[in-house]
Amino acid sequence: MTSEPNAAATVEAAAGAAPPQPLRRSYIVVALLTGVLGTFSAMRLMLDHIAILADPNFTPACDLNPLIGCGMFLESWQAQVFGVPNPVIGLLTFPVVLTTGVVLATGARLPHWYWRALLAGATFGIGFVTWLQYQAITQIGAICPYCLVVWIVVIPFFVHTVAAAMARGSLPAPEGLRRFVLGNTWLITILWYLLVLAGAIIGIGDAWLSVL
Repeated sequence: MTSEPNAAATVEAAAGAAPPQPLRRSYIVVALLTGVLGTFSAMRLMLDHIAILADPNFTPACDLNPLIGCGMFLESWQAQVFGVPNPVIGLLTFPVVLTTGVVLATGARLPHWYWRALLAGATFGIGFVTWLQYQAITQIGAICPYCLVVWIVVIPFFVHTVAAAMARGSLPAPEGLRRFVLGNTWLITILWYLLVLAGAIIGIGDAWLSVL
């Protein structure tokens, strides 16, 4: 008599769906680093934001020169585009990423709905970060050190979450695309970094040369 799991596997194979693959340890590392560094950066920005509210003359320690600093970002309209300070969003989301990494490190398996919710959150995060990058480069014309940390960790987290969701079968994708993403997660991440770096050089490169 055919068991229920084998029957499900037969249906899955007949539909042409690739079987779920084991979760890579690299994803756990990326999730843990993203959670820790993202939470730390959001907390530091939140503390500076509170200090500025208490004393308008307060200068954050990361304000190094006109091109590197946090104060100019915290006082901009882009810092509260959703009606609350951006660090609040980070303090609400990055601990979830950290918790996910811890849970996965124990060997637990997450259900499909969780992977899809995590992917939705990562997609929002990368979209928001990309918009902030554009604003920093084209409108503000400077770089916030703690924001930069967030940029650095959110990019690989998004790429690796897409790959993990595909590997677990939570994100349907053509087999060719699935293999490409799973086999080139770090290459995609590095190319993404290079695109952001090129945008920064084009946008504020001249200003950097004037400071140097």
